[in-house]
Amino acid sequence: MSAPIPPSSQELSTEKKKNLPSDKASCMVLSPQRKCSMLFAGRGNSEEMAPPLQQSFMIPRKEINMVSDMGKWKRSQAYADYMGFILTLNEGVKGRKLTCEYNVSEPIEKLVALLNTLDRWIDETPPVDQPSRFGNKAFRTWYAKLDQEAENLVATVIPKHLADAAPEVAVYLKESVGNSTRIDYGTGHEAAFAAFLCCLCKIGVLRVDDQMAIVFKVFNRYLEVMRKLQKTYRMEPAGSQGVWGLDDFQFLPFIWGSSQLIDHPNLEPRHFVDEKVVNENHKDFMFLECILFITEMKTGPFAEHSNQLWNISAVPSWSKVNQGLIRMYKAECLEKFPVIQHFKFGSLLPIQPVTS
Repeated sequence: MSAPIPPSSQELSTEKKKNLPSDKASCMVLSPQRKCSMLFAGRGNSEEMAPPLQQSFMIPRKEINMVSDMGKWKRSQAYADYMGFILTLNEGVKGRKLTCEYNVSEPIEKLVALLNTLDRWIDETPPVDQPSRFGNKAFRTWYAKLDQEAENLVATVIPKHLADAAPEVAVYLKESVGNSTRIDYGTGHEAAFAAFLCCLCKIGVLRVDDQMAIVFKVFNRYLEVMRKLQKTYRMEPAGSQGVWGLDDFQFLPFIWGSSQLIDHPNLEPRHFVDEKVVNENHKDFMFLECILFITEMKTGPFAEHSNQLWNISAVPSWSKVNQGLIRMYKAECLEKFPVIQHFKFGSLLPIQPVTS
């Protein structure tokens, strides 16, 4: 990794009815067109609250089968809720370090325990000897265990009165770790984990004061497990754009990580290509942790193997980086058919058009 500042660039352009928790325990997700993209109604101090409602849970299924279906996705309640969730967390971690103090609730601890279980299964499922260097078939053994146990794992996180939600929520957990046929992983799988967390919010398991812990404790632990999967089983990047993509595997930690760095007194975007700066600060900032992982996994000049990131380091402020990454995420991930064709829709993230 090289320290010089790069040349200037453009700015980043089973169904049972159950009562969901009342407004004091649940979260209400609003359309991204609204000024407040998402409202966790966790403490009952907002003018707009989600009323108690009857919920029919269902097994999520694919709805985007051809390019012409993408309009349904962009108009859907699922898209509005998903983006609202991402943007609310983006605001929640603004200017905060990974090492800062934040509330850690019991559901957060249970989610970390769930991820620790997935980590332990990797240790119990070593890679097998095979001719191919990439895509170790032992991943399929590991995945089969998750496929079998996912509902039970989710049941450890949600309260008993919401037990009927487990099959629906578990689908997103299974979708979040990669594809067992292709043995690959990409931003669509990452989006499934964010959808998994969004569903837990919508049924009231996660609350307003969990926002920082969702990113700093749960999502960060998820990243650690995914990186271990990628390294252990030599997983292929799903739909990688090579040097022209932001990253082979992740996108969200760059968004939330850049938000952490907004208004930092010393660290500017140009600093993340400085190896010394990354080594000294990666434990505090998710963005720099991503850069460290890239430099550990790739060889050669940073400007060559990660050209998009190199260009981003020329943007003058973290606020502009953050805004540009959100636009880029929508354009390069959420509006791309090869990514969204695999997204699944149910009662919690419905394909129906957003209601005003």
